[in-house]
Amino acid sequence: MNTLIISTFSCTFEKFKEDVTGFITAMGFEVVSEYEFVKAGEHKSHLLMNVLDMDALCAEMTSQEAKEWDKKNNCNDTVYTIEPIE
Repeated sequence: MNTLIISTFSCTFEKFKEDVTGFITAMGFEVVSEYEFVKAGEHKSHLLMNVLDMDALCAEMTSQEAKEWDKKNNCNDTVYTIEPIE
């Protein structure tokens, strides 16, 4: 499922990208097969992902570790599914 996550945060974009890449890598390619960060500003990112297991992604995003990271970095995510227009 093609997914877009728009995030705002207080850390730098580079720190955000590094840390979120770590979360995605830890989940494995069974959950997210590919992803791309788009810098929308120093404190805003658009993350495009091909999610293979939405339940696993949701579990990771709501884990205690993710909640603590979000709080520490004032991170707010808005998640969208993307459907192609035919």
